Amino acid sequence: MQVTTIGVDLAKNIFQVHGITESDEVAFNRPLRRAQVLPFFARLDPCFVGMEACSTSHYWARELTRLGHEVRLIPPMYVKPYVKRGKSDAIDAEAICEAVTRPTMRFVEIKTVEQQALLSLHRARNLMVRQRTQLVNALRSMLAEFGVYIAKGLARAISFAQGVLAGAELELPEPAQDVVHNLCGQLGVLHGQVRWYEVRLRLEAKRDTRVKLLQTIPGVGPVTASAIAASIGSGHQFKNGREFAAWLGLTPTNRSSGGKERLGRITKMGDQYLRQLLVVGMTSLVRQTKSHPERANKWLMELLERKPARLATVAMANKTARIVWAVLTKNEPYMPRTT
Repeated sequence: MQVTTIGVDLAKNIFQVHGITESDEVAFNRPLRRAQVLPFFARLDPCFVGMEACSTSHYWARELTRLGHEVRLIPPMYVKPYVKRGKSDAIDAEAICEAVTRPTMRFVEIKTVEQQALLSLHRARNLMVRQRTQLVNALRSMLAEFGVYIAKGLARAISFAQGVLAGAELELPEPAQDVVHNLCGQLGVLHGQVRWYEVRLRLEAKRDTRVKLLQTIPGVGPVTASAIAASIGSGHQFKNGREFAAWLGLTPTNRSSGGKERLGRITKMGDQYLRQLLVVGMTSLVRQTKSHPERANKWLMELLERKPARLATVAMANKTARIVWAVLTKNEPYMPRTT
């Protein structure tokens, strides 16, 4: 039978494939081991393949595309409604096969090897930042038990750790001094690793044309620009800037009914890392606006007069996301309005 559509339930070792013909008859629903996946698809004529956008999905999508198949990645939350009852690999593969054929289904753009390599720097940097924050909090709470307090701010904690490593004496029992000394050493190593990742990201940002274009937007630095370029590529998978902002979770929750429009807080449904970078960048822009009002954006100044600073930063992040989409899709630098 000529198979036209296949749903693949990805896993670490055992994959499940569900194939149907042009007349919607089930051709097969069988498990495959990892080593059997590529030979199995190599024997098939080019067909439509659907997978959930999860770990390793971009790798398998690239490999199957090389074999001539048309691959589409679906967000897992959009597959769930097509699961009939129960939970098994066979049921999941059938649901993916059903979901990928829907005309209004939304798909995830397949990432290139270069995009994933750049994203690996961001993921590792984010891990180091979180571990550094955990270590600083642990150091503060431990020292507070002995009446030693570290002032707020990362710079103060790093300065304290450097002082301890340089030989500063603390009035602590010997076991506690050893623990604090070891934690300060780990903090110094983690801080150095974070700085290394930031320097490497800036070097990589200089090589990518899209990253350079995104840095022309106020409040978007090399880290944010490279993360966006690595995550969404050209941005053509989104119809407009608002769709990209909604994907990031920066648009209001819509609970309208009965002809009455009800908008709530932002959804926070999208990529948390990108949303965080944009909001932090806009927070920095708001601080610059307050210190240098003569160089500030008129729209942002008017917004700050009417709304709290945090609300203004989120609104500015929403607007910046739309500008990001326009810059990427038009492949032109940001040009501020003069009127």
